[in-house]
Order: sequence, then C-alpha cells, then structure tokens
Amino acid sequence: MGIKDWPEGEGPRDKLLTKGCSSLSDAELLAVLLRNGTPGESAVTLGRRLLAEFGGIRALFCAPKSKVCRLRGVGSVKYAQLQAAAELARRIARENLLRGQVLTNPDLTRDYLMTQLADRPYEVFAILLLDSQHRVIQFVELFRGTIDSASVYPREVVSLVLENNAAAVIVCHNHPSGIAEPSQADRRITERLKNALATIDVSLLDHMVVGDREIVSFAERGWIT
Repeated sequence: MGIKDWPEGEGPRDKLLTKGCSSLSDAELLAVLLRNGTPGESAVTLGRRLLAEFGGIRALFCAPKSKVCRLRGVGSVKYAQLQAAAELARRIARENLLRGQVLTNPDLTRDYLMTQLADRPYEVFAILLLDSQHRVIQFVELFRGTIDSASVYPREVVSLVLENNAAAVIVCHNHPSGIAEPSQADRRITERLKNALATIDVSLLDHMVVGDREIVSFAERGWIT
C-alpha cells in the first residue's frame, strides 16, 4: 500500500502538518523529502531501507552519488533531493553563526564546524575571521590534503587576516580518521600561527580539531594563552 492509500491523517506529510516535524521518525522525514517510493514499497519503507543501508541520516547524506544511486529505486533526482536538504542544513548553521558572537555561544561554532568539516574524506585547514566584537567576518578554507607544519604557511594566514581587517581568528581542521585528538604537529602549527599573528597584533583565540563526533578545543585545554 502506497502512502496515498493510507487513512487520512496517517501519512508522514499529514503528520508533519498536524503534529510538527519533531513527531516524525527519520524514515518519515525522508519520505516527505523523497515524496514517493518504488513499486511495492512506500516512501517510508524506502526511507527505512536507506537508513539501514547506510547506518543513519548523516552517513546517507554524506555518501557519494555512486553508492546512493546503485540502490533500487534511488536515481539522480532522489540523490539531488537528499543533497539539497543537506546543503540547506549547512547554510542554516552558517547563518546562525554569522548572527552572533562566536565567544558568547561556542556551541554555534562547534555545530557549524561539524557541518562543514566532519565528513570530509581529506584534511581541510580553515580559518574563521572575526571582527573586534568576535563576530564572524568570513569562513575560509585555506589548505586541503595532509596537514602538517610544512603545509600550513603563516604568511598566507597573516595576509588573509590583513586583507579582511580581522581582529581575531579561530583556526580549525578535521581529522578524516574521525579521532579528534590533536597531534604534536597540530600543536606546532598552532604555536607558529600564534607567533605570526602576534606580530600584527591579532589574537589566535582557538584551534579546533574536528573528529567524527567531537571537537577538541586548544583553548579549553589551556594550550593557547
């Protein structure tokens, strides 16, 4: 039985409209997004199958097109719908971050960095440029690939800071392994950047390392003073 044949009010879209998004299961939310299932399979059942195949929403949204579209009933259109929803979530996180002061709501910063960096298959070194009131001016990805003390150039960071007239910065990078624990190379990079920024009277507020489900903050560990 397809969703259109369900009793009135029991379909996921009706449930969303009458009871709110939070009342829906993950599979039901996917059903609303995907709109229809496959022959002999409702959109909710398709949603359950996708969640089971990938192990959850996050893994599904981050999976490459080749892996998603090889599944029965999922083509380019449904893949595009999933990617659009994921990108909207990232943009919401960005808007929330841009509205407030980073240091007065560090959870916004963490949420934003998780959406931007947690699922990258390669390392990304990025910087949050802040004004004198610690509001975000811009988020910039500087380097991709293996991040070590040789691949991060303080001169480029300083140039970017001066170009945007930033008063303070937070640097960040991800560990594709999923383990957020900083390495000795991470600590050396941080010290070099801190010293370089001090020459132009700009504060390095934090270095955040993004793992699979956590973020390690150098400032919280007392490694930046």
